[in-house]
Amino acid sequence: MPDIIFEDGSIRQCPWVVVACSEDGEPLTILDIPKQQRALIPVDLWIEHREQLADRDDIGVWFDSHDEPEILAEHVNQLPLIAINFPKFSDGRGYSIARLLRERFGYKNELRAIGDVLLDQLQFMKRCGFDAYELRPDKDIRKAARSLNFFSQGYQAATDTDLPLFRRRAS
Repeated sequence: MPDIIFEDGSIRQCPWVVVACSEDGEPLTILDIPKQQRALIPVDLWIEHREQLADRDDIGVWFDSHDEPEILAEHVNQLPLIAINFPKFSDGRGYSIARLLRERFGYKNELRAIGDVLLDQLQFMKRCGFDAYELRPDKDIRKAARSLNFFSQGYQAATDTDLPLFRRRAS
């Protein structure tokens, strides 16, 4: 199981498994969800079986960069964990998904970045609403805490600060 770093700098082993595809390469079904283990399943699979999965605290979802967060609008806070996949470091759509989940849909639980997550992205991910990060396996997670707090102040308003810096200074 991979280690996860949280926005407070703590590092913990991850009890969640990401279910990305079925073992035989066929589209995922509800039968592909592991038993007796916390699982992150594709958001469209959760939507398809929402009635059966809605109240389970051992099932979370993950968004791929092309998924639209609106599909969870009414159900977003039924999930204990939402992960957003960054298929490559240059794909910034995950930042927008995170902001929409936090600001428009009011998601309150854990929001995790997975996939091609690098140290120099962590500060920006944090400002967009992420609170947990699964780094790419070749990156040193012990350096991540410093990356999360590299800047003491952000100029723009974001999910972590409602006012831009010039308004905070004027107050």
